[in-house]
Amino acid sequence: MVKEENNHLFFGGVDVVELAERYGTPLYVTDENTLKANFRNYKSTFSSTTTITDIYYAVKANGNLALLKILASEGAGADVFSPGELELTKLAGILAERILFNGNSKSDDDLRTAVESGVRVSVDSVDELRALSAVATELGKEVEIAIRVNPDVSPDVHAKIATGLKESKFGIPFHDVVPVCEEAEKLPNVLLAGLHCHIGSQILDISVFGEATEKMMALVERVYERGMKLKFVDLGGGLGIGYRQAEKATAPTPKDLAEVILPVFEKKMQELGISLKLVLEPGRSIVGASTILLSRVNAVKRAYKNFVAIDAGFNLLIRPVMYDAYHEVVVANKVNEQASELYTVVGSVCEAGDIMAKDRMLPKVERGDLVAILDTGAYGFSMSSQYNGRPRCAEVLVCDGKVDLIRSRESIEDLIRNQEIPARFI
Repeated sequence: MVKEENNHLFFGGVDVVELAERYGTPLYVTDENTLKANFRNYKSTFSSTTTITDIYYAVKANGNLALLKILASEGAGADVFSPGELELTKLAGILAERILFNGNSKSDDDLRTAVESGVRVSVDSVDELRALSAVATELGKEVEIAIRVNPDVSPDVHAKIATGLKESKFGIPFHDVVPVCEEAEKLPNVLLAGLHCHIGSQILDISVFGEATEKMMALVERVYERGMKLKFVDLGGGLGIGYRQAEKATAPTPKDLAEVILPVFEKKMQELGISLKLVLEPGRSIVGASTILLSRVNAVKRAYKNFVAIDAGFNLLIRPVMYDAYHEVVVANKVNEQASELYTVVGSVCEAGDIMAKDRMLPKVERGDLVAILDTGAYGFSMSSQYNGRPRCAEVLVCDGKVDLIRSRESIEDLIRNQEIPARFI
């Protein structure tokens, strides 16, 4: 939790100014208690219902191994998008039967890795279905699959994170799903087990989850009418969080989500006389608010605007540039001082668009001050890069005043570690 003490920002019981001095900046800081509380909120909400529900954490949101081990210990499954994410979840101790291998463009090597690992695969196209059958047959193994559905549902989110639109690259068009299921039933070594959808990310108007559930359960009915049976329906993730201070009190909760989807889900099961497991894939709503990014002020420039130049740029947090995303900004060594001037906070990358926060009222900012960018746990480090030849930063975990390093800061040597100079240039 964020607290203020002695004009310094405290996070997870730790003075972040001291953290920055000890580990340097930029620095990602994650509060273990917030991470656990967010997962437990999902778990307690859905375990109190009659529907058996599995919570598969979306690893793409934040794949730090220490955080995955915490979530594994809390009972999380995993939604993975690559062999790399799959390996992380295995190292974290998540069992293969609680992992879904997702993705719209899987190579034969990806499919082979999934089959050999014994995880379920979310099939995104007919081409992939046939390729998976061939790979599984070659390996002499059977693989359970879900069919990824494009439900043509339109959440009110940034276009780049709306994944359930009919023009989206993800999933099989709604009206083509049943014939694909029928083909899956005939192919060797693939076992149809579920239907899967994901409609978008950072969704605050949760009525669209009800619409998606209606469409998915209508498909379930059609599948059963054709004599096929399923084990589960995966409704994906996408529940939004309050990035703006004004949104925090009204952002939807897992309880709100349950109240929208469960009546539809359970009514259709009762009508059909069947029992299906529900799978959810939250990412942002578990890890987003658990983390802050600390960054040192390198310069304050009074020009067309008052620019605050910090040592973190979109190489470490691309969301403001890629999605026009908003993050609250705090001057961590002046938290009790009154906001008095309007500033635009910019990063250290050689791009005019490297703007982290536009037009924010802050206390007087000076070179050497420490800025904290809040709610950076989701799609922060996981989307980072070494652009401009900048090594990626360290990550620490805090819990009730204790501090653990969970990722070392990269060095200049890390930038060139895997590069090769042809012998003819030497």
